[in-house]
Amino acid sequence: MQPFRRRYLHNVPIMTLGAFLVAIGFNMFLIPHQILSGGLSGISMMIGYLTGANIAWLYLALNIPVLIWGWFTLGRRFVIWSTYSVLAATLFLKVLPVMHTADDILLGAVFGGVIVGFGSGLALRYGGSSGGFDVVASIVTKRRDFPIGMIIFLLNASVIAILIFFTRNWDLALYSLIAIFSAGKVVDLVHVRHIKVTAFIITTKTEELRKKLLVHPRGITIIKTQGAFSAAERDMLMTVRTKYEVAELCKTITSIDPHAFINIVETVGVVGDFRKPDPN
Repeated sequence: MQPFRRRYLHNVPIMTLGAFLVAIGFNMFLIPHQILSGGLSGISMMIGYLTGANIAWLYLALNIPVLIWGWFTLGRRFVIWSTYSVLAATLFLKVLPVMHTADDILLGAVFGGVIVGFGSGLALRYGGSSGGFDVVASIVTKRRDFPIGMIIFLLNASVIAILIFFTRNWDLALYSLIAIFSAGKVVDLVHVRHIKVTAFIITTKTEELRKKLLVHPRGITIIKTQGAFSAAERDMLMTVRTKYEVAELCKTITSIDPHAFINIVETVGVVGDFRKPDPN
């Protein structure tokens, strides 16, 4: 079995665990207290609370158009894994009972946020997402060099504003903010912050990698190198990415050249255009 296929099989239980944790956080901590999560899941919860509609199906329905948008804008592996996570979370939301695990609403907000954040962070760490605003923020950062955390925060703030408008319940909005904040902090711990990195890739399949990597709006520099021991000539591709893109980058490289040598280092700063020129 090829190495990248083994990694795919390894990802399935991790993504499934992440979706399971998201469902636990929703059904056992947030939903019993009618607290909102962030993102499209928060919108689905709000609609469910106000109308009595099934939150699991709303969660799936709201994610479908975003995932389709991401399919044409982001890497397909990222969207495929995100779709898997959304479908798995929907299934777990249907199967797991809604029950009061924490009687105190503050404990429900904190621990619900922590569990949801851990599940979402696992999905992000292994090359996917839990859908929703993660996908929207990824699309935005492909076009503009904005911190993804700030984008998600602003989108989540809009959800809370809508909640206040419809319910006039400031306590519920503040508890929801606690849940969203807790989830965001755990996602940062499990995944990575918005930090730029430089990837140095030594390969014998330069042209194949160049064509594949230039699908993304990041520039690449090709440098001729020579091995000190073997004296063999190789090409080194240098590209600057965000840490949010590292998992997808590594999977793309190893799927084309399983023997590529990849060195990833944190970048202190970037002067100049971070994105490749727009052909238009």
